[in-house]
Amino acid sequence: MNTRKAFIEEITQQLENGLPSGLGLMREDIESIVKTAMAGALSRLELVTREEFDVQTAVLLRSREKLEALAARLEVLEQKT
Repeated sequence: MNTRKAFIEEITQQLENGLPSGLGLMREDIESIVKTAMAGALSRLELVTREEFDVQTAVLLRSREKLEALAARLEVLEQKT
């Protein structure tokens, strides 16, 4: 989640830097609107964090190893019959 927040902050800062300095108070309103819009857009994308991705990758690797071991055992059993 912190990564998403940092990303939103970075994008907001870049957009804010591109605005003319004479906007004054409107700048804060625009910043708030952009942050809200970005947070909403990112939440709809159903993104996962790097940590979640790494955990699922490890689970998949263990499952693949177990499947390969079971396939090898099945092959041995089939050869015996």
